[in-house]
Amino acid sequence: MRRIAGIILAVLLIGGVVAAVVAGRDNEETGTATKTVRMVIGSEKAEFFADPDVVKALDAKGYTVEAQTSGSWAMEGLDLTGYDLAFPSSQAPAAELAAKHKVQGSLPRPFYSPLVVVAHSGAAEVLARNRLATLDGRSRGTLRMDAYLEAAEDDRTWQELEGAGEYGELTGTLYISSTDPETSNSGALYLAAASYVANGGKVVSSDAEVGRAAPLMRKLVSVQGAQQASSDAVFRDFVSGAGNPLVLIYESQVAALLGEQQNPDDLVVLYPDTTVNSDHTVVPLTDDGKGLAELLGTEPALRKLAVRHGFRPQGDLAEFEQATSRRTAYLKQELTGVRQAPVPTSAVLRELARRARG
Repeated sequence: MRRIAGIILAVLLIGGVVAAVVAGRDNEETGTATKTVRMVIGSEKAEFFADPDVVKALDAKGYTVEAQTSGSWAMEGLDLTGYDLAFPSSQAPAAELAAKHKVQGSLPRPFYSPLVVVAHSGAAEVLARNRLATLDGRSRGTLRMDAYLEAAEDDRTWQELEGAGEYGELTGTLYISSTDPETSNSGALYLAAASYVANGGKVVSSDAEVGRAAPLMRKLVSVQGAQQASSDAVFRDFVSGAGNPLVLIYESQVAALLGEQQNPDDLVVLYPDTTVNSDHTVVPLTDDGKGLAELLGTEPALRKLAVRHGFRPQGDLAEFEQATSRRTAYLKQELTGVRQAPVPTSAVLRELARRARG
């Protein structure tokens, strides 16, 4: 399966925090590229920039890119001397990078992706039977965040849930696998959504609210043990049948997999009824970086390719709807019934992540 092969390749390339991924060829091979743009990106975009069709589309516009992957929240600690842009997976770390590097003006957001929970079918059925989720069909449903967080607060186990005994793999504490919230965007946004629900539908903003939310955030993270640094890693484990039966990832990762497999076995996509959209946000550091950032959001060929990789282009839902018209058994084209939680300030989110990690 090309999707899994791509994920494994990305993992093999990882060395420490940052992995080098080269997308593009030198000018002699392409014949038309005139600008080489160096960038650091979230790992979930590595396959997009390594896609030969993306390379070709960028080449036609005079660009070759060299990309390194990093956790979005870890980018602030990197030395970006010589880089043309940084491309984290949400606005909060992008705003921090822009402030640090004195980048003026609005930051381009070419595409986005909501966070979802992927489940094996048995786990999804048990959640639905116990009113922790509702199912729209065999492969799609909604996770009730308030009910799930109540179960997490009570340290509920799978064995306590009606029907779990029918599935031998459903044992131990009920939890969702996520990434390290101190370095990874998806893990941090998980805490943003969970803290919003736990705070009565209000964004956590004060020290007192952080203190009240912190014990539950700690439970959500500590039950997982060692956490992965990237959502690609946890999704790879899930698809291979290893690891936890509930995993938090980006919708784009599911959509890209569906492009490779029309009907994946044992996959249910649960949209949390309160979630956070991951707005992939570019921080241009040079004029070349700014030019490439604008191109990603406006060039039709690149927008089409972004959709093929599962991303939702900003400003035009029709592109995503058309591309996913045969995948609605798994994907919600319109996010009806899904509430968007505001994201706390970077300082608050970092403190929640620090306390969650203990």
